[in-house]
Amino acid sequence: MTSGNVRVRRFQLNANGRDFAVGDIHGHFGRLEVALAAVKFSPEKDRLFSVGDLVDRGPESADVLKWLERPWFHAICGNHDLMTWRRAMDDPIPDVDHRVHGGGWLDACAGDVRERIAACLSALPLAIEVETPSGVVGMVHADFPYDDWQAIHGATFSPEDEDACLWSVDRYRIQYSQPVRNVRAVVHGHMTLRKPAQLGNVYYIDTGGWQDGGRFTLLDLHTLKS
Repeated sequence: MTSGNVRVRRFQLNANGRDFAVGDIHGHFGRLEVALAAVKFSPEKDRLFSVGDLVDRGPESADVLKWLERPWFHAICGNHDLMTWRRAMDDPIPDVDHRVHGGGWLDACAGDVRERIAACLSALPLAIEVETPSGVVGMVHADFPYDDWQAIHGATFSPEDEDACLWSVDRYRIQYSQPVRNVRAVVHGHMTLRKPAQLGNVYYIDTGGWQDGGRFTLLDLHTLKS
């Protein structure tokens, strides 16, 4: 990651409303608004947590700046957000062509907008913890390389571990269902599935709301139901 971000951002219990997690948005904020309206989302009381990949592929990627200003919207960094802020800072990830992965929109952004996008996306945390009535729910974009959630707070959590959180699909690929200890649940995006999946206490909620024929899954973090 190597930005000025904090690794984990923690949110206190929302005693007045609901907390939702949403899968990868990929520049389709208009479709997301439709999904929020369907659950009667209340900006005064409810909160929305994105599991990352806010940008790329969709036509409204530049709207990420507007969304990150909303006091009820919070996000972690996904691999597409990382690719975007690195290229916006003229420090692209070696051997990765961001444009091929839906990043062409960044070329159309004026210089000051690119700077704001770089600043906002590079400040996103790697992980979020949300306190719920039944315990803490953790969120990282792609995968979690340990069986104990507390590892993310440890001094030995390495750059390779951060990379796994952003890019890996190992747990899902081998269908590893051992629960992650010391956390109620862990929520991921990244793996695009037809319907939400669960392995132990790990939830995969990217159901392709950014794709034609897909939909946004909104996971209620208090009930773990979508």
